[in-house]
Amino acid sequence: MTRRLVVALLAVLAVITLIPFLLVLVNAVKSARDYTANGPLALPDALYLQGIVDFWVRVDFGEKLVNSTVIAGSVAVLAVLVSIVTAYALGIGRVKGRLWIVAVFLLANLLPQEALVYPLYFLAKEADLYDTKLAVIIIFTAIQSAFGVYLLTSVLSTFPREIIEAARIDGANRWQVLWRVVVPLSWPTLSVLLVFFFIWTWNEFFIPMVMLISNDNQTVPVALGVLQGQRLMDATAQSASALLGIIPAVVFFLIFQRTLTRGIAVGAVK
Repeated sequence: MTRRLVVALLAVLAVITLIPFLLVLVNAVKSARDYTANGPLALPDALYLQGIVDFWVRVDFGEKLVNSTVIAGSVAVLAVLVSIVTAYALGIGRVKGRLWIVAVFLLANLLPQEALVYPLYFLAKEADLYDTKLAVIIIFTAIQSAFGVYLLTSVLSTFPREIIEAARIDGANRWQVLWRVVVPLSWPTLSVLLVFFFIWTWNEFFIPMVMLISNDNQTVPVALGVLQGQRLMDATAQSASALLGIIPAVVFFLIFQRTLTRGIAVGAVK
């Protein structure tokens, strides 16, 4: 009975989660006249793809897609590298004051972006990096790696010492232990972080809006926000833009779904 109840609750949650996406999908392929006549809940009389085409051309969505992919992909890879190297020193190297350092990384995760944006804006201006993708990559690499270090430090602090000692007896130095022993055995956790970092960075809006003012450098969420500000009452255009903004993240998640599931399962077994 309990199992059936859990399954039923999960089914209800899945339906509730899918409803907004289905509404976006239905209204994205609906003409403005059809939307006005039948409302947002009715199925379209015919497929109308011109709204999606108009949005793609209006904001140069292909360019925004490339910008978001470059930024999110770079941040995901760099943040994982910074996280594993730092966590290796804190979790396995047993750096003095490790608990205080980890506490600082935890505190960094609690700071709101609104409190960080002006110092980051000032530093980017001083470093002549304002309105560049590199500035956003550096910022989010630091933000995401703060969480990565906090998580991986706790994971690596329980790493089997016997494996490390065996590698050192075989002549491996610290870097070889890291890249040939620790990273392969920790890859399930690292793959989960890689997927999360990519999706989190992809969906970021506030800092990219402040740091990327040129149209050529803007990301997908910023382009969506600009369109909603300009076309506040155009519901079909908003749905078309939202659909195009959702699809890349969903595709990325589906591609790495098996990796994500395997990583979570292995972490649970450990």
